Amino acid sequence: MDRWRGRVALVTGASVGIGAAIAKELVRHGMKVVGCARDVEKIQKLAAECQSVGHSGVLVPMKCDLSNEEEILSMFSAIKEQHKGVDVCINNAGLAHLETLLNGKTSGWKNMLDVNVIGLCICTREAYQSMKERNVDDGHIVNINSMSGHRVVSNAATHFYSSTKFAVTALTEALRQELREANTHIRATCISPGLVDTEFAPRLFRDNAEKAVEIFSNLKALEAIDVANSVTYVLSAPPHVQIGDIQMRPTEQVA
Repeated sequence: MDRWRGRVALVTGASVGIGAAIAKELVRHGMKVVGCARDVEKIQKLAAECQSVGHSGVLVPMKCDLSNEEEILSMFSAIKEQHKGVDVCINNAGLAHLETLLNGKTSGWKNMLDVNVIGLCICTREAYQSMKERNVDDGHIVNINSMSGHRVVSNAATHFYSSTKFAVTALTEALRQELREANTHIRATCISPGLVDTEFAPRLFRDNAEKAVEIFSNLKALEAIDVANSVTYVLSAPPHVQIGDIQMRPTEQVA
């Protein structure tokens, strides 16, 4: 990770869970991390925490709603003005709604598409353009995907969410191909965790707290730091190594 010291990383959805863990690890390794989310106050607290323990990097909080293109473009303009640009882009922000295919609300489907797919693509495009205009040839774009982007489980409530994650799987490989066609050494990686002990499940089942507890009662789930460690592993790979996808599950997880 030494070659990334002092360079700029964007982490979306950095206020809690996996995003917060990734942001902290990159700061620990000396990077200047722009952490964005709708709840910027949580990132501000995280930034203060990183500073208090004396990490060599710095966390810069920015407020951004990934479902709003104007806010994304404004964020990238601010990053350019204040920090010159982005060298690493971690597309972590994502959400799910309990909307089945047969009875789901269109608004819920659109929100999942806007954040999980369109927002990810806008950030990817803007990060690449930032790298290109500064002749950064060793940048990295990491999409935090899900095992739900590789198989469909028999739970109708997550089927549409799963479709957005299948899109991320396809988009990451398509990005890799376009980067090769562009004759650049910028790399693209997809990280697909299974069940992770974060706020994701409680938020998803906020109207059914018992369901959220039940999910974690029968196995030892992954922790956010496990996913963050996979990010630093990917970024630490030698420049000639292209890691396409990391699939990771709790040892006890079946599906």
